[in-house]
Amino acid sequence: MTEQEAIEIARKVAEAEGWYWTEPCETKLYRHWWLLGRLKWCVRSNADYWGANVVVTIDDATGKVLRKGFAPR
Repeated sequence: MTEQEAIEIARKVAEAEGWYWTEPCETKLYRHWWLLGRLKWCVRSNADYWGANVVVTIDDATGKVLRKGFAPR
């Protein structure tokens, strides 16, 4: 999965939940268990500010949304 694909999945999650999506977004690709864990993407909208952030964690191999949340303020 590419970074842009992860952003699009997160944007669709926000739209489906009725959450406000604001640019810029921040993405991180990481392993949960150092070298042994699966790769995951963490996408956060409105990355320059605290509040109004959509945060979505996505499995890199399957594209499945593992966690989603919205921080209004």
